[in-house]
Amino acid sequence: MSQRRQSNSAGETEALAAQLAVVLSPGDVVLVEGELGAGKTTFVRGACRALGVDGVVTSPTFTIGQRYPASVPVSHLDLYRLADLGEEEPELLDDYLGPDRIAFVEWPGGAVATIAEHSRVAARVVIEHGGGDRRVLTIETLAGDDRLASLIEAP
Repeated sequence: MSQRRQSNSAGETEALAAQLAVVLSPGDVVLVEGELGAGKTTFVRGACRALGVDGVVTSPTFTIGQRYPASVPVSHLDLYRLADLGEEEPELLDDYLGPDRIAFVEWPGGAVATIAEHSRVAARVVIEHGGGDRRVLTIETLAGDDRLASLIEAP
């Protein structure tokens, strides 16, 4: 099930992310895709705020991942520099994915199968430039997850 939503500002993108975040559970992973500068990190920042992350949320492009303390720990990965995980250490994702945390993965690319081995992929979000500050977000729930249906059905 999927729905396209429009955002006219970074604040609206963060608000859409917050709507998704509040229905997530430990063990969930959200795949976040889009062109450079589309607003992937802005989306993740909004979700992190809704989950109780107080600190600065920035793209972990050069560190691969960040872990944030919250009532349910949150991980934020950016796999832009990795074409796939085939040549990486098998434990690369262990500190970021698991049944005790919620994770957001920017640029999941060829790592989707590996991510799915570690955690439940709950949703996929694709963010597209819509001109100026406008963005078009396609939010797709995966694995028939009814928890996210209310988000998709919302106007």
